[in-house]
Amino acid sequence: MSKRKRYLSRRPKSTKALNQAPGTVTYVGRKENTETILEVIDYNADSYERHSNQTPEAAFKFEEETKTTWININGLSKTKEIEKLGKYFELHPLIIEDIVNTNQRPKIDEYQDYFFIVAKMLYYKDDGELENEHISIVLGKDYVLTFQEAGGDVFDGVRERLSARKGRIRSRGADYLMYALLDAIVDHYFVVVEEMSDKIENMEEQLLSAQPSDEITFEIQELKRTMLRIRRAVFPLREVVSRLEKVNSELIQEQTVNYIKDLFDHIIQVSENIDIYREMSWGLMDMYMTTINNKMNEVMKVLTIMASIFIPLTFIAGIYGMNFEYMPELQWKYSYFVLWGVMFVLFLLMIFFFKKKKWI
Repeated sequence: MSKRKRYLSRRPKSTKALNQAPGTVTYVGRKENTETILEVIDYNADSYERHSNQTPEAAFKFEEETKTTWININGLSKTKEIEKLGKYFELHPLIIEDIVNTNQRPKIDEYQDYFFIVAKMLYYKDDGELENEHISIVLGKDYVLTFQEAGGDVFDGVRERLSARKGRIRSRGADYLMYALLDAIVDHYFVVVEEMSDKIENMEEQLLSAQPSDEITFEIQELKRTMLRIRRAVFPLREVVSRLEKVNSELIQEQTVNYIKDLFDHIIQVSENIDIYREMSWGLMDMYMTTINNKMNEVMKVLTIMASIFIPLTFIAGIYGMNFEYMPELQWKYSYFVLWGVMFVLFLLMIFFFKKKKWI
């Protein structure tokens, strides 16, 4: 897809959710025909099991108090499957509605037996396009549910740590798993923001080059829209992590709170970087217009100098081009050569004057 077409594209609207009763489960998103696939990871300090392509009914048997269960659901368009999971884990109907609405902003809702968190997962796909994926997380006593729009995410590092028993994740509960998932999301914010920084620097170099590309304005607009999308994904998550840090619940252990505080510091750092690069991206158009104006001024300067040099020469030629019979020097033998000499000397004097003034 060309840069111009990507710039002209727009995010889908939530028209399907209009005029419906609260709690009505209606998928709002772009990935309509995605199959719902479950991945189950069941573990504790001494054991680890991973099962893919599970049905909701098959996944229920893994949920037990002696182990921590992570059920990852890919695909939200098949709402009946999502409702089955919601009914089994006794999720509120409004939560199911928010899970399948990909336009829902990041937030956190606290219930008696679980927490519900909405976030945006940002990462670059293989074709270099930025993916902004809606993800919902449900934290229970001994389980974590994650709902994604489609396959592909930023959690491979978490899966590797679980399978290889790296770090402390296997010895901690579901609250630490929830923290690890949020931490993976925020870590990829850093990757995305650094990539945007590189794009801004490359675009600045383009603008300062002799011949910036004709599509530079569309590239700048696309960059500004992308920065806005990133900002909308990241900034509400600050409030989510801040509230998560302050909750008083048995679902989150005190030792996990310290890690959540560190996560809050990271999200603040990302937010500050986004503000900086957003200002830089907004300044690119001003830089482009300044570059265009400077080039125009250089052209006008050259034309003005050329006109200034030839004005006195044109004046002399105009005088002696008049159709009068009696004019001085017309009958003089060397008048033609003298006139050329005078014009040439004037030309040299003008060049010398402009160089002395450093205009050329």
